[in-house]
Amino acid sequence: MQPKSKSRVFLDSNVIFSGLYSSSGTPGTILQYFIEGKLKVVISQQVQEEVVRTINEKLPAALPALRKLLINTPPEIVKDPTPKETTYWTKVIDAEDAPILAAAVAAQPDYLITGDKHFFDNPGISEKSGLHIVTPADFLEQFAVPGFI
Repeated sequence: MQPKSKSRVFLDSNVIFSGLYSSSGTPGTILQYFIEGKLKVVISQQVQEEVVRTINEKLPAALPALRKLLINTPPEIVKDPTPKETTYWTKVIDAEDAPILAAAVAAQPDYLITGDKHFFDNPGISEKSGLHIVTPADFLEQFAVPGFI
């Protein structure tokens, strides 16, 4: 079946870091689908900065892979949310995660993919934000369904 359009997904920094750490894991598979053109990836400026900082600190050997990803297959990068937008989302999620949620809401992706449990602690987050918030494993399970993308 020929896909009608590619899914557009917002990746949290933990998914990108994990995918670069292990290309054989679930996040690595998501990054591979992106590289192959099967997905459209969107991230915020903050996510990009977090990934670069974390790779630099914890996994410097992955810097060439990150550089290659950002240069050869750059994701769509959206502006960080305003303080007002971020403050609004602190009512439903930790202040540390509010900028990610606010950026994802503004980007309007088909899915927000994260491994951060805070996004799943309150089921109202998905309802209030209007986002389909899923783990990498849940996304791949849905992605495997014929005609999904």
